[in-house]
Amino acid sequence: MTNDLVSDRRVDRVCNTLCEMGFSVSLLGRRYQNSLPLSGRAYHTHRIHLVFRRGFLFYAEYNIRLFFFLLFSKSKLLVSNDLDTLLPNFLVHRIKGIPLVYDTHEYFTGVPELVNKPVIRNFWKRIERWIFPKLRHVITVNESIARLYREEYGNEILVVRNIPEKLLRVPSTRRSDLGLPEDKKIILLQGAGINIDRGAEEAIEAMRFVDNALLVILGDGDVVEKLKQQVKTQKLQEKVKFIPRQVPEQLYEYTTKADIGLSIDKNNNINYRYSLPNKVFDYIHAGVPVLASDLVEVKRIVEKYQVGSLISSHEPGHIAEKMKQMLGDEKAQQAWKHNLKIAAAELNWESEKKVLTELYSQYV
Repeated sequence: MTNDLVSDRRVDRVCNTLCEMGFSVSLLGRRYQNSLPLSGRAYHTHRIHLVFRRGFLFYAEYNIRLFFFLLFSKSKLLVSNDLDTLLPNFLVHRIKGIPLVYDTHEYFTGVPELVNKPVIRNFWKRIERWIFPKLRHVITVNESIARLYREEYGNEILVVRNIPEKLLRVPSTRRSDLGLPEDKKIILLQGAGINIDRGAEEAIEAMRFVDNALLVILGDGDVVEKLKQQVKTQKLQEKVKFIPRQVPEQLYEYTTKADIGLSIDKNNNINYRYSLPNKVFDYIHAGVPVLASDLVEVKRIVEKYQVGSLISSHEPGHIAEKMKQMLGDEKAQQAWKHNLKIAAAELNWESEKKVLTELYSQYV
């Protein structure tokens, strides 16, 4: 993986599932200067400290070092997470004859960061076109993205959504313990990738029209520094609070304190159009009603289980009205809380991982 392993819950769940099946698992990622410690994992982790931190040289360095790491390892099975790690995994798979599973967490070449960079996008697309049709085992995160890949390459695609485990514990902290106000409603936008087109700018703008509430932006991403400047410029420091990314256990404590959870990605690129953000399921399992974009996969969950409301545009005034409606409708809140319990009981990793156990059982 090209991240630092701390907050990628999907990969952590997959690794734990493999350990339960009897595999000895090693997970490889990168180390940032501010990486949080990894502890209590049931599997081995190794994080590479890279000279280059971004751009072409970063990907080149990481892929070269990953190739040699895999080439000289004693691995009997390779799992590549996303297109930016696929090439070295595929080459070692061919050289050593080791089985390879490709787990693509998104429609990689459709991410907004590549939309306006055709040269870079075409580079990744050429790698994908060369390797993808040759892959025997491919997993992705929802049916919409699976359909895109099936239509493009003809592969069989398995779907494993990133859904939390059944909760075995209750929150152990109060709002005040986390530096959150007890006398305001909490509107939460969380994520490991708070990037362009995630709707964060509009959510901040919407807070100009919402009183007695605090927007908490929890996590990290490309636009966080710009968002902080936006808050300062618009003098919204009393209405918007930034919290750095947390280890999963602590993140859960923050999530459970929210009155609304936001998932308002924009429908202006193919990757977001068919996305199903992890935070939607995190909100559901924390008992937090969801205010979400009208995206295919997200809408399906919100409407099927009746666990929140949808926005029809990213106009800040409209988002603010939706926020106020959700916060002020006590009858709807009671219904959402009831439905969230039903959804959480049905949507859980214990059911979702059955696809993985069936796939990997042939390699135990």
